[in-house]
Amino acid sequence: MRIFSTSKFHSLKILTVNIILFLGILVFIAIYLMFGYGSQFLANFIGFLYPAYASVKAIETRAKDDDTKWLTYWVVYAGFSLLETFTDIFLWWIPLYAFIKCIFLIYLMVPIQANGSVLLYNRVIRPFVIKHQKRIDDTIDKMQDAAGQLVNEAEGELRKRGTDYAASRLSDSQY
Repeated sequence: MRIFSTSKFHSLKILTVNIILFLGILVFIAIYLMFGYGSQFLANFIGFLYPAYASVKAIETRAKDDDTKWLTYWVVYAGFSLLETFTDIFLWWIPLYAFIKCIFLIYLMVPIQANGSVLLYNRVIRPFVIKHQKRIDDTIDKMQDAAGQLVNEAEGELRKRGTDYAASRLSDSQY
């Protein structure tokens, strides 16, 4: 009497090969993140690829929950990237930094209800923005006004120079 039928044994064998292949790729990526050249790029790529794809899928659905989930991820990712820009000179020296960063980014995107991005957003980013929202909005308004004024001044200066140039070309062509 057989314990497994041939088809069940064959299915189990294929499943085992697939698991071993997946684990082998995972180990290779982990080792590369620890010691490989360009590991920062790979960590950023991993932290960007799936969330970007999931965000596109979320945009195409009518549900609002998945949009909120991925917007939350991107807000936290942007905050982390901004922080990393200023601390990169110090973080670069931490052994296995790219590996740790990749694990952190995966924690932020894990497709569960209470993933890392939701936790960081609710405990750090949201309270900070709510506390400083008025000042942030006022600063943005001032920056928009200053940019508009700069554009208007540049436009006026370009018109003046264009008019002066055209007049000088016309006077040169008359002689």
